[in-house]
Amino acid sequence: MNDHHPGATPPGLDAETETALANVSSALWRVRELLDLLTFKLEEEQALLAVGRARWLGRATYEVELVLEEIRQAELRRAIELGPVTDALALEPTASLREIAEAAPSPWDDVLTDHRNALVTATAEITALAGANRDLLEGSYRAVQEAMGRYAENPEGPTYTAAGAPAAQPAHRLFDQSS
Repeated sequence: MNDHHPGATPPGLDAETETALANVSSALWRVRELLDLLTFKLEEEQALLAVGRARWLGRATYEVELVLEEIRQAELRRAIELGPVTDALALEPTASLREIAEAAPSPWDDVLTDHRNALVTATAEITALAGANRDLLEGSYRAVQEAMGRYAENPEGPTYTAAGAPAAQPAHRLFDQSS
């Protein structure tokens, strides 16, 4: 039978370590919330790219940058909060979240493992979204370059190499030959 009451310090865990673990968990929740917001902002950016709404792309990109700055601040807080936990668990200050979770007493081992798993999942999703957005942006850039090529001096438009990249166009220069 478990005599542990919610909010009480588990047996063998001092109040200071319990508070340190709670602070780390709180910091990790904040990082997770921000990663969720970043996912939303990247999906928003992707939707704008997909429908060709370039008018709002600058604002969407700015909002992504704001969230990234908030994530940097939250990561700093998380790093600071980890100090007392690694000390209390006799771990190196550079211990990974997995190592901290493995060394933490119950229920904190499960809590920290859940945070780690959620962070790994969120990071993979964000990486995939960022890559897809980059691909969409590169495709849009190529389309604009091709369209602009139609209005240049070469009425046939750009030509392409065997690899599918636009071929270099000869540079046209004007020289004053009167001197």
